[in-house]
Amino acid sequence: MKLKIGDPAPDFVIENEQGLPTKLSDYRGKKLILFFYPRDNTPTCTNEVCNLRDHYQELRSEGYEVLGISSDSAKSHKKFIDKHELPFSLLADTEKDMHQTYGTWIEKSMYGRNYMGTARTTFVIDENGVISDIIEKVKAKEHAHQIIRN
Repeated sequence: MKLKIGDPAPDFVIENEQGLPTKLSDYRGKKLILFFYPRDNTPTCTNEVCNLRDHYQELRSEGYEVLGISSDSAKSHKKFIDKHELPFSLLADTEKDMHQTYGTWIEKSMYGRNYMGTARTTFVIDENGVISDIIEKVKAKEHAHQIIRN
């Protein structure tokens, strides 16, 4: 089942970069930017997280909290956060359960080779836990403005 705007965001309990459990319900009453990205320390992913970092205060002033998710480990996320001074948490979906639930684990193709990977997708979740926007064509260097414009 593909998630749509207006659907309740599926709940989750997943480990952050500190190894601590993080739940969607922790963000009840707040707007949440939940962005899925392929890999720590790759060029486009770095551009995306740094854009969100650079506009973090603007996002916060609009009432948003920010969480990133990839299939990298908590240890990898911690290094990525430290290296780029990210002010938000990254969740370690090493088993790809959240990717499956949110429909972001997809078949991709590169150089004629098919493989499974993360669809760079952002879900904007309102204060009531309902999906208010889904951004599937993420522009890494302009991502914060894609979110704020909507």
